[in-house]
Amino acid sequence: MRNRKKWVQPWLWLWIVLLLVGCQSGESAGTGEVVEGLKPPAQGLEEGRVIRVIDGDTAVIETGGKKEKVRFIGVNTPETNHPKIGVEYYGKEASDYTKDRLDGKEVRLELDVEKRDRYGRLLAYLWMGDELFNATLVKEGYARIMTVPPNVKYQETFLRLEREARKKDAGLWRKEDGQEAKTGQDGDCVGKIKGNINRKGEKIYHTRMSPQYDETKPERWFCTEREAEEAGFRAPANAR
Repeated sequence: MRNRKKWVQPWLWLWIVLLLVGCQSGESAGTGEVVEGLKPPAQGLEEGRVIRVIDGDTAVIETGGKKEKVRFIGVNTPETNHPKIGVEYYGKEASDYTKDRLDGKEVRLELDVEKRDRYGRLLAYLWMGDELFNATLVKEGYARIMTVPPNVKYQETFLRLEREARKKDAGLWRKEDGQEAKTGQDGDCVGKIKGNINRKGEKIYHTRMSPQYDETKPERWFCTEREAEEAGFRAPANAR
């Protein structure tokens, strides 16, 4: 019996250690689905911990010994506290989702060609285990794609995920919600999306994230990108 106990105890401790490691791995990976074909790079990622979530696509992350305001590359969630726009449709849902998923979590940051935006924010893709959180936001309908060259590594994947989300009416793409049908021809949506017709007669809309937003003089205002597209306007070439 004594010999049997000597064998049992080491195996019991090994089982406990493996169980704890498995739980920690599950927690770091979050609850989002891993997108097929997407894997984190084998090297070059920066370790970080989420200190505070600002909104759906921005967070304060401690990395490299300092706190950085990080803007997630390639995605744009609806606003919750913009001084001009205010609260946009589905903004609170997107912000709450990011808080639930990221607050206090360990993440890994992948940078692209351009490290910072014009506001000084660090630009990054956020990995949680094998899950790319930027992709999850698009896939689940919490964000639209927002491509700003030269940071275009996952552009094609994000575009595919957005198309799938729109087909499924996921999140902010839900057609039955009255907000999507809201008109922007009066004063309700002034300060949101600008519709402009250029010298070539091309109808182009600009969100506040467009580099040409401030200098664009709108012929029309829109509440949503879908509304602009239904009116025959398209996104600028550098946002595709």
